[in-house]
Amino acid sequence: MEDLFADDDAGHGPPDHPTDDAPLADRLRPAKLDDIIGQEHLTGPEGAIGRMVAAGRLTSMILWGPPGTGKTSIARLLADSVGMRFAAISAVFSGVADLKKAFAEAEGMQKAGRKTLLFVDEIHRFNRAQQDGFLPFVERGTVTLVGATTENPSFALNAALLSRAQVLILHRLDAEALSKLLDRAEALTGRPLPLDADARAALVASADGDGRFLLNQAETLYAANIDAPLDPAALGQFLQRRVAVYDKDRDGHYNLISALHKSLRGSDPQASLYYLARMLTAGEEPLYVLRRLVRFASEDIGLADPQALVQCLAAKDAYDFLGSPEGELAIVQACLYCATAPKSNAAYKAQKAAFRNARETGSLMPPANILNAPTKLMKDVGYGKDYAYDHDAEGGFSGANYWPAEMEPQDYYKPVPRGFERQVIERMEWWAKKRAEKQG
Repeated sequence: MEDLFADDDAGHGPPDHPTDDAPLADRLRPAKLDDIIGQEHLTGPEGAIGRMVAAGRLTSMILWGPPGTGKTSIARLLADSVGMRFAAISAVFSGVADLKKAFAEAEGMQKAGRKTLLFVDEIHRFNRAQQDGFLPFVERGTVTLVGATTENPSFALNAALLSRAQVLILHRLDAEALSKLLDRAEALTGRPLPLDADARAALVASADGDGRFLLNQAETLYAANIDAPLDPAALGQFLQRRVAVYDKDRDGHYNLISALHKSLRGSDPQASLYYLARMLTAGEEPLYVLRRLVRFASEDIGLADPQALVQCLAAKDAYDFLGSPEGELAIVQACLYCATAPKSNAAYKAQKAAFRNARETGSLMPPANILNAPTKLMKDVGYGKDYAYDHDAEGGFSGANYWPAEMEPQDYYKPVPRGFERQVIERMEWWAKKRAEKQG
């Protein structure tokens, strides 16, 4: 698991076996790559790491994954498995001086015939200039860089650095992997956890894929010397509630809003409500969610159900009036309305097409007959001449041409046969027929 087994300082090679009074997570530190749980797609014989170890040659890499999934452990064991010197720094506590020292030591060891694996924890916390500082040492082979990050490397790391390193994605630990971790804890301590089967499953679920968190909770249970096994309700009272992992300005934020938007578009009200709840319970700003719902109502529903936009704006007003938590029910109502509404992106596509056309033909004059003529000169040159006032025409429709003379009429808006747009199609077809008759 990530950071579970890291030393407090930069070490050289795997540390000595932890003492009996060390934290449980430290005592359960894997001794070899095969002991890593839940990342077999990387560490197994067919995985990228497994193949590199088998060949005895490592390339620089970025380990990207959630907290507590094994990034630090993998880095330590990689160095040991191929006989490299291990050096570690943390971007949280290190600066330029620490980097220079690490590179100088690596250069010295390189001259002595020893290669260095430099593990950089939280590498995304280094700024762009500091990240650029790695490049010459990686290119010359002074260090094999292994960076660990919980942030999307596409956004958090320089393109130049990414081009020199392989990005390996670690999975959040599933229930089976977390259960194996608890099995190891019970085997190490020689004691079963003081939980019944349902409470044990609840403890695993509460970890949300984070092995370090799970072991810390298990250690808290052991330290309490509980006599009778706890059921889920008693466990919930004993352990603190786990705060949802959610960085409002980082990757988790964009992942969840993307999941919400696509669930709404896919007309799945249950999934939509789940992702909405994920965001709000994790502390997302409700007005941000409302802004996205308003956008969705125009982009993905449009005139298929014009009330969707009204519902979203009403939810915004209700939330402004009530605040949290009462006002959040209005957000839920708007979310469910959007998820169950008929869908159309016809207005969105029409906007894109019209805006593109407008940029290409922005200098064309409209027909003179539909231009106002507030001055005599403008009347003399034909502005407003022969304008057909639609309210005076039969059926309230003149069928006149409103397009510039140099431009063919365009079909930007193409409604879909769903919801209210079915009626819009009928109207447009009637107008098209009448226009053809009048212009024929």
